[in-house]
Amino acid sequence: MHKRIYVVFIVFVLGFMAVIARLFYWQILSFDRLKGIADDQTVHASSIYAKRGRIFSSDGAAIVMNRKGYMVFVEKDKIKNQTDLIKSLSGVLTIPESTLSGKLSNSLSNWTPLVNKISEDKIKKLESSTIPGLGFLEESNRYYPEGSMAANIIGFVGKNSKGLDQGYFGLEGFYDEQLRGRDGMIKQEKDAIGNPILLEKMSELPSEDGRDLYLTIDKTVQYIAEAKLKESIEEYQAKGGTVTIMEPQTGAILGMVSYPSYDPTDYGNYPAEFYINSVVGSSYEPGSTFKVLVMAAAINEGVLTPDTTYNEDGPVNIGGYTIRTWNNQYNGPYTSMTDVLVHSSNVGMVFAQSKLGGEKLLSYIKNLGFGENTDIDLQDESSPAIRSGREWRQIDFATASFGQGIAVTPLQMVRAVASIANGGKLVKPYLVKKIKLSNGREIEMKPTVIRTVFKKETATKIAQIMVHAVDDGEAHRLKPAGFNIAGKTGTAQIPIAGHYDPTKTIASFVGFAPVDNPKFIMLVTINEPSTSQWGSETAAPTFFNIAKELFSYYGISPSSGG
Repeated sequence: MHKRIYVVFIVFVLGFMAVIARLFYWQILSFDRLKGIADDQTVHASSIYAKRGRIFSSDGAAIVMNRKGYMVFVEKDKIKNQTDLIKSLSGVLTIPESTLSGKLSNSLSNWTPLVNKISEDKIKKLESSTIPGLGFLEESNRYYPEGSMAANIIGFVGKNSKGLDQGYFGLEGFYDEQLRGRDGMIKQEKDAIGNPILLEKMSELPSEDGRDLYLTIDKTVQYIAEAKLKESIEEYQAKGGTVTIMEPQTGAILGMVSYPSYDPTDYGNYPAEFYINSVVGSSYEPGSTFKVLVMAAAINEGVLTPDTTYNEDGPVNIGGYTIRTWNNQYNGPYTSMTDVLVHSSNVGMVFAQSKLGGEKLLSYIKNLGFGENTDIDLQDESSPAIRSGREWRQIDFATASFGQGIAVTPLQMVRAVASIANGGKLVKPYLVKKIKLSNGREIEMKPTVIRTVFKKETATKIAQIMVHAVDDGEAHRLKPAGFNIAGKTGTAQIPIAGHYDPTKTIASFVGFAPVDNPKFIMLVTINEPSTSQWGSETAAPTFFNIAKELFSYYGISPSSGG
């Protein structure tokens, strides 16, 4: 008897525990899921879409704005004739019928979005057709008042895997979280057939619009650089090119052009490689423009002076390799270090590097920021690696002294030479000078000095040598009369399949002005020019054509040129 009571007691206890466990599962573990199901049945939710932040140039002119667009959707249970629906939509939206049919067939949901960013004019045409099951949701659409200007800086807005707007490349990608804002939501209880219960209280989570960006980019400088580079690409029958214009003291980017480019309103019809901003995302061997940095390092270490001479009597042999001057001409026993840069002598740079030493050269290369990102506020920045010291041979140090065998990005190069223009400091480049929040509060971006690389007197000496390189070098006829400009040409062969192609080069010119108080530093690169392979005949003319316009725009007269 007692045994049966005990068994019954155990059964009741186990049953009670099972009930408790089930309640725990429903009320605790499954609470969120069940609440979601209940909300779907009893709550009507509508999104309040945030407006994406706008982008302005340094003078407050709009570069990227928003304008009204629409998403087109269908409720499949209300469609009376799917064939007629697809034909009508295809005609108005200029979308293939097969595309629309596929979206309807592949969707498992009754509510099916079909296309985004449709203009108001097209929506009015669809509304007049009164097609059953068709609906529209207002959304924000990116608008570019200046067309494709600065496309490689700006980037574009596409859709992510969830079908939501997302910024890609450039500023849109880097600042996506700040630009997108936060969507809000309105919730209201609904009845059994899905209609809102008007007497019930609505709950609202307000949206927060994205933040506006105010750039360091000067719209006029950008326009000049884009127009002149395009002219040069066409004139020299080149594959592409870049222009980078920066304030050397602060790192603020005044203009940045990468060509070829694309139209951000129609980015899908351009090759994906056009999206990359070559100024920050592509590398090249800098050639003779790199010589000013190596010479600055040697002078900074006190192993050379601008007046140090050596005997330039012919080619030099390093590890079984022969190094010559670019024109196979040699300047004799009293060739100074100033002459080496003015005449762009490769053998003279091998002499300078031998005085500096390999370990010191690598140290300066790293201190100048090569081998690592500049951390500019662009999504698509990358950096070619610098080999470790153990991997460098004597010939590698020798060729690096004149800018071959080492890869850089245009932005890394212009920043490094800016340390000569600004008295020795390595600065951080940046594009956004101010972020404006939706509540009106503003966040100012401050210039950043990373480190001091050269003594001020070293920077002054190299700047004066660069002035001589402009006045007495290959491109001296191109210089605007009366202006004091520091600069250096570069021509580097392109490595292909383990060797250099002598017919393909990247021509470049880097310079700054006015020398005593530089307003800008600029690097021009021309990729594979066909009319001439030399920087003095392609990149240098482009540089001076842009510089002339900048002198006029900034009100810099010959007498104030240094």
